[in-house]
Amino acid sequence: MTIAIGDTLPKATFKEKTADGPVEISTDELFAGKKVVLFAVPGAFTPTCTLNHLPGYLENRDALKERGVDDIAVISVNDWHVMGAWAQHSGGLGKIHFLADWDASFTKALGLEMDLSAGALGLRSKRYSMLVENGVVKSLNIEENPGQATVSSAATMIEQL
Repeated sequence: MTIAIGDTLPKATFKEKTADGPVEISTDELFAGKKVVLFAVPGAFTPTCTLNHLPGYLENRDALKERGVDDIAVISVNDWHVMGAWAQHSGGLGKIHFLADWDASFTKALGLEMDLSAGALGLRSKRYSMLVENGVVKSLNIEENPGQATVSSAATMIEQL
């Protein structure tokens, strides 16, 4: 069953690379008492994710914060080394959270996994964005085509705020 607006996010712990090294961050730490934009990508360094989806959130970080967003996070079914390298490469390190859902447990709990084995990528997350307030999903934007980042874009999220 896919997560829906009004649902509470499942408990999970992610790995994130910081300037001080890898840390674990729980859903409680990230979402409790906060308004957070969470967006997911099928893979770090993949074309649409790197050239379109992520840059929109980095470029619109201030606009999102001005609309009351406390934090922004991107999640992918990748390991924390890859997510950390992507954060550094993109210039996003320290600006937004780059969360590794290394075993897809959070993605599966949301019901937002997809099998991209035909493209040699294996199990991945669908592309989506959501606004989460105090752990509860307030808006949810799931892309029908993983090669597009329109309904899950930062521009769409700004309109929803």
